[in-house]
Formats: sequence, C-alpha cells, structure tokens
Amino acid sequence: MTAELVRGQNHPLDRTRVEIRIAADGPVLAGVTLGDEQGRLSGAEAVAHPGAPRRAGVEVPSGPAAVQRIAVDLGVLPGAVHRVSVLLALPGGPGAPRGFGAAAAPSVAVTTPDGILLAGYTVTGLGPESALVAVELYRRQGAWRIRAVGQGYAGGLAELLRDQGLPGAAELAARIEEATGTGRAPAVAAPDPSTAPDPVPAVRPERPAPGPTAFAPETESLAGVPDAPAVGLGAPPAGARLDYRHPRRPTASTAAPAPAPAPPVAAGGPDGPAAPVAGDANGWSMEERLYNQVRGMFEDLARSVAAYRSAAGFAASRLERELDEALADPRARLGGATEAARVAARDRHADLVGRARAVLDRDLAQLAAESEVVEPALPPALARWDNPVWHAYEVPRQPPMAVRLGDLHLPEAPELRIPLLVRLPLERGLWIDSGPGPYPRAGRDPEREFGRRELGSALTDAAPDEAALGRLALETAVAVAARLLAAHLPGGYAVQVLDPAGSAGPALAPLRESGALPEPPAAGARGVAAVLEALTRRVDLLQMAVRHRATEALPPELDPAEQLLIVHDFPHGFDDRALNQLRYLADEGPAVGVHLMMVADRSRAREYGPVLDPLWRALLRLTPVPDTHLADPWVGHAWTYEPPLAPRRSEVIRRVLDRVAEARRAADPQTG
Repeated sequence: MTAELVRGQNHPLDRTRVEIRIAADGPVLAGVTLGDEQGRLSGAEAVAHPGAPRRAGVEVPSGPAAVQRIAVDLGVLPGAVHRVSVLLALPGGPGAPRGFGAAAAPSVAVTTPDGILLAGYTVTGLGPESALVAVELYRRQGAWRIRAVGQGYAGGLAELLRDQGLPGAAELAARIEEATGTGRAPAVAAPDPSTAPDPVPAVRPERPAPGPTAFAPETESLAGVPDAPAVGLGAPPAGARLDYRHPRRPTASTAAPAPAPAPPVAAGGPDGPAAPVAGDANGWSMEERLYNQVRGMFEDLARSVAAYRSAAGFAASRLERELDEALADPRARLGGATEAARVAARDRHADLVGRARAVLDRDLAQLAAESEVVEPALPPALARWDNPVWHAYEVPRQPPMAVRLGDLHLPEAPELRIPLLVRLPLERGLWIDSGPGPYPRAGRDPEREFGRRELGSALTDAAPDEAALGRLALETAVAVAARLLAAHLPGGYAVQVLDPAGSAGPALAPLRESGALPEPPAAGARGVAAVLEALTRRVDLLQMAVRHRATEALPPELDPAEQLLIVHDFPHGFDDRALNQLRYLADEGPAVGVHLMMVADRSRAREYGPVLDPLWRALLRLTPVPDTHLADPWVGHAWTYEPPLAPRRSEVIRRVLDRVAEARRAADPQTG
C-alpha cells in the first residue's frame, strides 16, 4: 500500500530492501546517517556520503544531482543501528541557491528496488535551510517504519551532524564538501536560461495520487511507474557530445556490487560519441540491470514526449493569444499591421514547435540507438519471439524476475517499441479482450498495425471480423501462456482451460500437442463447475495453511505448481455460483499462486449488469491487435499496446513448449 506522507507522519515498511529516490529542482547532495535508538551517531563511519558512499547496508550517490537514488538493505545493517536518516544538502559554488526555500520543494519517494512506490513525501515549508533530514527509517519493536521528518538546518551539514551528536561534525562536513567539489558527478539540471534564445516550457507531470489508480473500463493503468522530475527542452550546445549512458538513470557502477564495464568508444575515435551499452543501469544481476534499463527507457520516452507535447501546447496557446491580440483593435485592420502580426505570430509558433521537435528527435535517436543494443541482449523471458535467443532456449534453473507481455509505443515514435514487462509472480490476472475496438481503418498497413503478422482472411477492410478477432485473442492467450510456462522451473507451472462451448480446439493445438496442457479443456456447465470448485478449494486450503503456518499439513495430492486458468468463451456455461467462484479466484488467487486469464468480450456479459465490473477492473486488459488503451499515471500518456504474437509461419512457440514438456518429463518421469 502506498502513502503520501505529511511532516511527522509514519508508515509501516513491509520489506528490507528499498530504494530512496530524491527529485529536486537543482543539484543536491544526498547522504545517510546511521543512528542508535536515540538517533545519535557513533562516529564518521556512521555517515554515508559522496566521499564514502558505501556503508554496511547503505549506498549513496557519488555527487550532487537533481535526481538521486539511495539503496538501503535493512537486513544487513549492524544490530546497533535503529535509525537510518536521509539527509539532503545544497552544494556550494557560484550560482547555487543559498537555501531550499529559493527553489521548488524537493520530493522523496521510498520504493522497492524495481520502482514500486511505497511512500512519498514532499518537503515543504523550507526557507534559508541549506541542509535537512528528509525522511528516516526507524526500527520499533523489531519492525521498520518510515517517518516524514523535513527538519532543516540553516547552518548546513555541520549543524545537522552536530545535532545528531557526531563528534567532529564540522571537520566531517568540510571533508564532504571537499569531496564533492573535487569529484562532482554530472548534475541533472535545467539548461542555463541565458543560453536559450527563447524559453521552451518543460513539462512537470503531476504526482500520481496515492493508492490504486482509477481508470475507465476501456483504459488500463500501468502500475509501478516511478515519479521523476521533468526534462528541460533546451537544445544542447553546438558540437556537444551525446552521452548514451543516461545520467538520469543510475548506472551499475553506482548501485551494483561490482562496477559495470566502461561503455565502448564508437569507431569514430576517442572524440566520438559513446556507444550505448546493454545493462547500463543499476541492479544486482545482469537480468535486473536490463530490466531497470528497459524501465528507464520507458520513463525517458514518456518524459521526452510529454515535454514535446507541453511545448507544442504552449506554442498553440501563445499563437491563439497573439492572434486574438492582433485582431482586438479594429483600427489596425485598415493597414498592414494586422497581417504582419499574424505572420510574425505564426513564425514564432513554427520556430518554437520546430525546436521542440528537434529536441524530441534527438532524444528519440538516443533511445533508438539504445534499443538496438538492448533488444538483442535480453534474456528469453524479456525478449520478443523473433529474438534468436529463443533458438537456444533452455528451461531456467530459477524463475526470472519478469516476463514480456507485448510492446508499447507512442504516436510520436511509432517505430520505437518499449517492452511491456510484468513482474513475477503475477499480482493480478489477465484479460485478453476479444471484443471490438478502435482497430486499423482502410488505407493503413494491416501487417504493421497487427504486429507484423500475416492475417490473411482475418482482415476485412483492414479490421478483423468477430470470428477472426476471437481466434486472434485465443492465439494471444496461448502465446502468453507459453511465455509463462517457459519462465518457470520444470513442473512449477500448470495450465488448465475452460472451454464450455468446445470451440477452442485448433488454437490450443500447441499446448495440447506438446503436452504442456495435459488434460483436454473442460467443456459444458459440468466441466466449468468441476474445475472452479477444485481451484476454489485449492485457494481456501493454501490461504489457511499460510495464515496458520501449517503448509506441511497440506494434502499430499495437492499439486505444488502454480496454476493458470484460461477461461474461453465467457460467460457461456457460467451460472451464478460459477460466476462468484470466478470473481473469488480473480481476487484471492494470485496471492497463493492461482492465476486467471480471461479470453472474453465484455459486451457479451452485459446481462449480468454491474456485478461483473469488479472482475474486469481486477484484470490487466490486453488486446490481440494494437490498441491505444494502456495509460501510465505518471504523465498520462495513452500507450499503444502491441500483443506478443510470434512472427508469421514461425514454429518458435511450439519448439519452446516442446522443450518445456521434455524438461517436465525429465524432472518427473511419472508425468510422461
């Protein structure tokens, strides 16, 4: 559960590994102090700062920046540490603000290492203070909690450290300032306004409201998008060198236990631009670094497009205002002044939009170059079906941290695809929407619109008919199920199918022929009732076992594998009892390893009225054809989702399922 804290408020912390993300209006220095039960510091070794960024369980950035990330592992802190205080300080130097009150209020977000927000706090009410304690993590009765502090110090770091009882506070503060002055990291700051010929507004997205994001039935929310500051649109100086290492995203050298290899130099020589590097993000393994790099690409694209749209909107509103002003005086219409004002206003509008588009094109080129090196380096769970890594696929020895469920793109960059990665285990079910939607119209390229597949008779005037759409939805469900099976250990994932009308046979052939679906789909009302009854009983038993810590008392015949239930042709064959059981599985199943995948047209279940609305809202809606329906709560973009279908005439899914079945038989000969 997320919380937006106010000063003095606390919130429970249910995990030991967290990341503290700081966003400020300009460069700030971030550090951590490790105090005892009274918050007192034992010595200089209890302070993590840019001159000594690593302490037991804590790692801080190596210099001032507008965006900072601090890694904290509470499980490895010394036993004497009861309070972890996050401090911020303004760096000195010409042009630096003398107090936090001279700039926008900094914000602090406590997240999981992969960016899921746990608690946020905006430090308001500051004035001349140049150092502050933003938040603290403290231990009470064996459990950790978060407290919003917001205590500022006009005397700077020396006064802050002295207040926490540190001997030699002034000397340590001087050493910290000296370290940051000699080894300052690149700061993420807005361009100098004196160098820009015309100010282009930067977008500063609203912070998403705490708690679940509300969305319309046809709009899905992308959860877990971390908050970040806006990107200025000032163009780089002439001849400036593009840095593909993304200073706005911490690199592996600042967060991982071992530094990542230095980025290679382009063929142009040492003065050429640095080439993008796969895995150039924070993380404890290459898989985690690639996962965080993809998330960073998503954030960068969202931020760049939001900035461009903000600039274009500002230019349009300014043009409208200037045209209104030119026409406000009727006397000016008699001469040529009005027409000259119109031409000048349109020229200014074109210039502003053109410069904003140039900055966007620069960012898109950078992201495209990064995508070209990241895509081939992705492991199977995160790769597209056309990635050659699938040809050497082997069943994993441990489950990956995420799977790829398709691609996302925006109209400003239709060729740049960002993978849609979903963490494992799944926290919510999936809904493959087989209903009609705003699909491609005549005159557009159907092969491109439908994920570069050969649709044949599935297209009618560049849009699928009802039967073809249902078939594509079931093919998408099979492709997603194959990914989930391939991402788990042998025998760790099982698939069942409800097909009351018995119409899903051909599309399920890859699952059936490989043995990944050992039992035929349950048909008819009796089959639906039997499967739902068994899964409901399973969820009840597992919940009781977990609640009472009695997992050893589970029946021996209970299959330990996670279960995926694919429901086809809903609501055919469902009575009121089956409907309630389905809703129960959608709500309670994911917590105990029972996952739901609906292949359904919502409009066909309208006779149930609003009783099914909670079911649809509990599921992540995907579509079998590209559709603009996934919305991120960070900047509000409507992303176009493209399903994870295999290339045309490809047998990759069948080959992967065959290897999954072979590994299952090798692990448990009785299943053969």
